[in-house]
Amino acid sequence: MRKSVPAPCTLDDGDAGQADRARVQCIFPVRFPEDGFLVSHTNLSPAELERYARHIVLREVGGPGQARLKAARVLVIGAGGLGAPVLLYLAAAGVGTLGVVDDDVVSLSNLQRQVIHATGDVGRPKTQSAAAAIARLNPQVRIETHPMRLTGANALDLIGAYDLVADGSDNFETRYLVSDACYLAAKPLVTAAVGTFDGTLTTLRAHERAADGTPNPSYRCLFPEPPSPGTVPACAEAGILGALTGVIGSLMALEVIRETVGFGEGLVGRLLMVDARAMRFETLHYYWDRTNPLSGENPTIRDLSAYR
Repeated sequence: MRKSVPAPCTLDDGDAGQADRARVQCIFPVRFPEDGFLVSHTNLSPAELERYARHIVLREVGGPGQARLKAARVLVIGAGGLGAPVLLYLAAAGVGTLGVVDDDVVSLSNLQRQVIHATGDVGRPKTQSAAAAIARLNPQVRIETHPMRLTGANALDLIGAYDLVADGSDNFETRYLVSDACYLAAKPLVTAAVGTFDGTLTTLRAHERAADGTPNPSYRCLFPEPPSPGTVPACAEAGILGALTGVIGSLMALEVIRETVGFGEGLVGRLLMVDARAMRFETLHYYWDRTNPLSGENPTIRDLSAYR
């Protein structure tokens, strides 16, 4: 039986820092998670309790959830339009270790949407620029930079060192490489893509099974093959609404936090679709395809040798 939580404290809003500490003291040193057991939070420092106070007072997050975020290692693929808000919000949320993979440098045309970079960063490697921005925002976050191109030769080693991957890459080859590698490495993946005025987001746990024993779907169950080269124009050709990448990237960060903390209903088997022109959000359900070459009944993809 769940024990009662102490009654809310009366706070003096004249000092926001004091108010935050008082709110935390109302529920600390204990919170009561779903199993009803008493949980202490000695691994969160006083500064962390104050920094993350708005998380900690959420019953769905609390001290245990914040501790999970602190212990998490998340790899973000790309420090561009999607990766920028993902990195910033995960750093602000207190994810303990953030890895970032990108082999590009900051250009002036990036700044319309890649908000982790500034004008003074033009010409600087994106991993360095992103790491500096994260350090300014939250020095308690450990940053691991990987200024390289993700390939079939290095993907498994990189991905294997993290708990979860967020893919904000801007090309189909990398998306398929990341999804295949996450399946082979048994790592959850939050993946998104944007077009000119539209975006999509889903979570993949294809290495796991649903409650009924059916395998969870893979990226190849949703998109069996990449489109033919040249059929989908690149961002530089078609253009993109900068704020849209912020919306989709923020949703990616929210899904990473939700997956890490463990609250609510995730996007496994569901594709969230955003139409920015109509301001419409829709969800498409998709399922395991027994014929898919990665996780089907007769898989043909057993390694990453097909990737450069």
